[in-house]
Amino acid sequence: MKKTAFIFLSLISVSAMAQKTDTTMLQKLMESKPELFAGILNHPERNQVQILYTQINRDAQNKSHFKSYSYNLNPNHYFYPASTVKLAAVIFALEKVNTLKHTGLTAKSIMITDSAFKGQTRVSKDESAANKLPSIEHYIKKILLTSDNDAFNRLFEFIGRAEINKKLKKNGLNHSRILNRLAIGDAGESAKHTNPINFFNGDKLVYSQPAQYDPKEYALKLSNLVMGKGYLDSAEKLVNKPFSLANKNAFSISDQQKLMRKLLFPESFPAKERFNLSTEDYKLIYTFMSMYPTESQYPKYDEKEFWPTYAKMLYYGREKDVSLDKNIRIFNKYGDSYGFIIDNSYFVDFKNGIEYLLTAVVQSNKDEIYNDDKYDYETVCFPFMKNLGQVIYQLEMDRKKDFKPNLSRFALDY
Repeated sequence: MKKTAFIFLSLISVSAMAQKTDTTMLQKLMESKPELFAGILNHPERNQVQILYTQINRDAQNKSHFKSYSYNLNPNHYFYPASTVKLAAVIFALEKVNTLKHTGLTAKSIMITDSAFKGQTRVSKDESAANKLPSIEHYIKKILLTSDNDAFNRLFEFIGRAEINKKLKKNGLNHSRILNRLAIGDAGESAKHTNPINFFNGDKLVYSQPAQYDPKEYALKLSNLVMGKGYLDSAEKLVNKPFSLANKNAFSISDQQKLMRKLLFPESFPAKERFNLSTEDYKLIYTFMSMYPTESQYPKYDEKEFWPTYAKMLYYGREKDVSLDKNIRIFNKYGDSYGFIIDNSYFVDFKNGIEYLLTAVVQSNKDEIYNDDKYDYETVCFPFMKNLGQVIYQLEMDRKKDFKPNLSRFALDY
């Protein structure tokens, strides 16, 4: 019995070692291309880069096997996650709909948001929807296509702050928290209160959710919460003190990629750990994660404001005048705020049989002043994201695989 136990524990140890993340390859890769990465590598404190790249190898049965490589990965070193938290809200909102389906609620049900606390706003229509009415499904489309802030806020109110953070922990995302709505100065007590909401199928009320209150704080042990040398306050006056990001959302790079992997490769997780999503839910998310804004009819976007690569930081660098590779689709959720650019992505090249996960964050704020909207996105962050995405893509092009993957599951109609 003892011998059997020893063998079992040894196998666990070997398995853990086999899955250990390589921490040197990415640094050597970037050092080998100083014309692309020297500026970033020379200023690690300023740019705060973290990268997690995961190769995917398929076996003869098309089963996925993962090997990860990291650079400066530290789940306790804080960066502002911006809109990347919205992907979690998309998933958790659909999971909540599925737990309430006995009421008749669906993602297409009309969603009428009321108000019950200071600062809350009401929503009863949505001009960008085909029927001019708000719904969970339409909010999800707007989040995934162009990272709409109001759409996220409505899902935040539907799920509830307590449920969101409970779900993060349930899914093993232990270095993350989602505390507030975005882009409306939501903090403190207002963030703890969420709106009452009614859902209708036609004229029939199918579900009524009262206002909710969440008193918890969700403390995390994080470093790097105080940044820079000054910031503009709410009156746009310069305060010559470091800027604090304590009590804000947190979403580590490792947690972001775990969420993405669980979403795209549910079969690689035990059944009890998978999301409670239907086939239609997965298709909805996959489609609008990888769709370009210009391919959408409802909502319809002005190409001058939301060009094809608007949401594609890695590989395209958000450039406007760029030729799209018709063989590539990027399933991703990006974020940009306080000088940080983050992108959490799954790349697919159907022609060449390429697939991989790539998640990265970079910051540039040379004047070290926050809230002034003077960040070095165009000169530092976007070029870095473009270069990183294209270098990893070329690495994948050159990498030999024993079996070409069947990627038909991700070939969608747009």
